[in-house]
Amino acid sequence: MLTTDLEIRLAALEAEVALLKRLLPTVSETPWWEKIVGTFADDPVYEEAMQFGQEYRQSLKPLAEEASEP
Repeated sequence: MLTTDLEIRLAALEAEVALLKRLLPTVSETPWWEKIVGTFADDPVYEEAMQFGQEYRQSLKPLAEEASEP
């Protein structure tokens, strides 16, 4: 491969990397979870979903664990 071909390919790759860097979102100072804290505060549907999840997880416990609980 000729040096000029490599230079052309390298220039194309550098341009592509520069474009991708511009398209990437900038890194935020605030963690993502802090941005959504309180989103579901006082939401009855969310509370119901959490209750269903807890009941489901409890249903997966082995029977031996349930028998040994006080």
